[in-house]
Amino acid sequence: MYSSSQAASPPSPAAAPAAPLFRVANLRKRYGDTTVVDDLSFDIAPGECLGVIGPNGAGKTTTIRMCLGLTAPDGGSIEALGLQMPRDALAIKAQLGVVSQFDTLDPDFSCAENLVVYGRYFGFAKKQVRERVPQLLEFAALSHKADAKPGELSGGMRRRLSLARALVNDPKLLLLDEPTTGLDPQARHLMWERLQVLQQQGKSILLTTHFMDEAERLCSRLLVLDHGRKIAEGRPRDLIAEHLEPDVVEVYGNGALALANVDALRALAARVEVSGETVFFYTQDARRLLEALSQHPGLRTFHRPANLEDLFLKLTGRQIREDGRRL
Repeated sequence: MYSSSQAASPPSPAAAPAAPLFRVANLRKRYGDTTVVDDLSFDIAPGECLGVIGPNGAGKTTTIRMCLGLTAPDGGSIEALGLQMPRDALAIKAQLGVVSQFDTLDPDFSCAENLVVYGRYFGFAKKQVRERVPQLLEFAALSHKADAKPGELSGGMRRRLSLARALVNDPKLLLLDEPTTGLDPQARHLMWERLQVLQQQGKSILLTTHFMDEAERLCSRLLVLDHGRKIAEGRPRDLIAEHLEPDVVEVYGNGALALANVDALRALAARVEVSGETVFFYTQDARRLLEALSQHPGLRTFHRPANLEDLFLKLTGRQIREDGRRL
């Protein structure tokens, strides 16, 4: 089922939308005087990848923990696969696959042994799990590392082993909490390819990420969270079109900052922002703006279409969140 070379074709559209596989309604969580998840609602359709993005402290990880039954909500409801969390936590977890932010692989076991032992937690017979191990290792591109221990693997290999382990029980829904953090570009792209295969095979995915290119590439729909609240929801390109001008011109170099206050240039942009030594012009008319900027020698310009990172920064701000807590 998990062969990366034989991805199944996406299912044909149904006459009516399928019932959500996973539904969260009016979820709330407080720690002391701080509300970290505030009246959050969303659902996930079969075969859909729902992305959750937001700055540090937005409530992403707390939401995942409540969805897994690891943290009790203060209000609201979580329904998964026709069951209620936390009442039916064990039955729900039996049908979930989880990749957490940090590897929880057993360092004393080989790659193959990690998969076998994890499969036993789901009640599978050892023989049954052992028969699945070669296929899971092949999917993770780790067949040649079956006898290696996690400490002998690269970061990308460990993340793929964690993904393979999450598939031991053939889950209907995967919860992935920042699965590619810390990986180099090659390892990230290989992980993306594996996740796309799973989507094509009909798996549903709940994904939190800080990588905007990852969110745009993988996610059918996005939630943008800030301070525990949902501030936007929709398909990535639809959100960009709704909230942003189509073009961005970045200007930097000697005298760039002064241009942010030039009325003639501001009139050609719907919005102007300054970050560090760079001025960002968000515009409907990039051609006229670039012509006007060409009259200012010594500047460097970069013209590009608006992207998901621009959306993220517009909705949540450019200020760095110094609070490193995982909320």
